[in-house]
Amino acid sequence: MAELQDILGMGQSRISSHLAQLKRAGVVEDRRAGKNVYYGPAKTAGRNGAQNRVHQVMRTLAREIPETGRDRTALRLTLRKRHDKAREYFDQLAGKFGRSYVPGRSWKALAHALITLLPPQVIVDLGAGEGTLSQLLAPRARKVIAIDNSPKMVAFGSKLAKQHGFKNLEYRLGDIEDPPVQKNSADLAILSQALHHAIKPERAIGSVRRILKKGGHLIILDLLSHRFEKARELYADRWLGFSEVQLLRLLEHAGFREVDVRVVSRETRSPHFQTVLATAIK
Repeated sequence: MAELQDILGMGQSRISSHLAQLKRAGVVEDRRAGKNVYYGPAKTAGRNGAQNRVHQVMRTLAREIPETGRDRTALRLTLRKRHDKAREYFDQLAGKFGRSYVPGRSWKALAHALITLLPPQVIVDLGAGEGTLSQLLAPRARKVIAIDNSPKMVAFGSKLAKQHGFKNLEYRLGDIEDPPVQKNSADLAILSQALHHAIKPERAIGSVRRILKKGGHLIILDLLSHRFEKARELYADRWLGFSEVQLLRLLEHAGFREVDVRVVSRETRSPHFQTVLATAIK
């Protein structure tokens, strides 16, 4: 039932009601295995004329209603989660990291260590703000272009880059939906907690694909869908996060390949924001 809720985006009671009606009509059947209940289409053998007509209507509707595409994407994501043992292990490991104090061990230190593994490349940080991430990346990158639509942020970031001697870090005033970056010029593009500020997220992702070289990578860090409406006022958020399915569909529709989307962080304090990571290749 939990998987069906994720796939259909509906509440448990509504799904249970529909399943009960479909079961009475002989369209679906269920199978219990421990605490789990698995639902599937009823076997062809034993169907009567009415049941066959119901199946035919369902197949016709599935081809016509717009939600079918979204549900199929959600199904693929759910099945991948079910079989992704590495993901389950990572979630457990990430939950333990930082829970107990160990001198010198922190996510910040780990981030610095992992950044050293990046090869020299052209990186575009979209929605960079003052560019904290850009300045972390600059020492190892061939060039970092930090894009933000706030003149004050760009001026402040440019001043910091000059103070720290980062000649390969350039701040540019621009919008993530139409970034001032040459076509096919970037090896890596990053949207870190920026996509939910876009008026049209699909346009921002399309623009990222335009500026990436063939084989270039996109990394998105954003909030998982939530209901904290105050975020619009407090943080100027246009979107209350994105579901894993939304990001998967946005990236695939834009033409990206090897798309991977997963939740990587869960806050313990209210409103319990979760962070979703999406990666893809042009």
